Amino acid sequence: MEQGTSPPPEKQGGRRAMLAAGLGQITEEMGGLLKTPEARARAQEGAANDTPEVLPAVSGVQPGQFAGATATTSDDTGTFNGGSYRVSHRNTNSILTLQLAMGCPIAAKPGAMIAMSHSVTLKGNVKFSMKKMLIGGDVTHSTFTGPGEVLFAPPSLGDIHLLRLTGSEVWNVGKDAFLACTQGVVKEYKNQGFSKAMFSGEGLFVYKISGSGILWMSSFGAIIKKDLVEGERYIIDNGHLVAWNAKYVMERVASGGIISGMSSGEGLACKFTGPGTVYMQTRNPAAFTAFINGQRPEA
Repeated sequence: MEQGTSPPPEKQGGRRAMLAAGLGQITEEMGGLLKTPEARARAQEGAANDTPEVLPAVSGVQPGQFAGATATTSDDTGTFNGGSYRVSHRNTNSILTLQLAMGCPIAAKPGAMIAMSHSVTLKGNVKFSMKKMLIGGDVTHSTFTGPGEVLFAPPSLGDIHLLRLTGSEVWNVGKDAFLACTQGVVKEYKNQGFSKAMFSGEGLFVYKISGSGILWMSSFGAIIKKDLVEGERYIIDNGHLVAWNAKYVMERVASGGIISGMSSGEGLACKFTGPGTVYMQTRNPAAFTAFINGQRPEA
């Protein structure tokens, strides 16, 4: 090579690449020296486990798409003597679907049927009494007999839950909560006393449920289950009861006298004492009615 002449371009490129590689290695080593021992250990562990995280697949969502919140309440399915059931569209628009075998009867709240198979037999019974007339109870009830399919839904927006009765327990169920029951379930009216009738939100009479079989009950809003141990006390506001097998009394929960109770809206409430179980609904029908009336435009 003559003096004063530049090296060929390919040699210049090779030297630059070697120089860049050397500088990169020096920089990496210097960075490692400046790190604390704990940081160097974490870096080495990360390099050893440098594998891409695999996220669990979500049904109905393609890889790379955003998966939002999903329903937390799944369908409730099961069988009973003479058929099977499915509770779907949970929490607000629940539907009870029954598959009935030949001769299997189901008693249901009047007007609860959505649809049924042509092979299902429907019979309405009228049981008049002064008690039902005074308390606003159902004078009639419908009996559906298989074979075939029947769909039921409650009149209000809410959920459907079932109680399995074995013959040894007795449940109190609000008169508006009853939806349907299988053969073998005994449904009677029970007087719960004047004070509870006035302030519990359930009226003077409630259903006393016993026997063996399945009872489907509905709620206004979602249903919450609370199990109480021996001696445990739990307070539930008026109008939120669905079903219970524990004892309760009416008690003032607001301090500061009558004015405080009236202004807070939390005056008298139901105080339960365990053992037992209480089913509650997340919406209060009376409060919701007052809310709707308050939204009406003035004449």
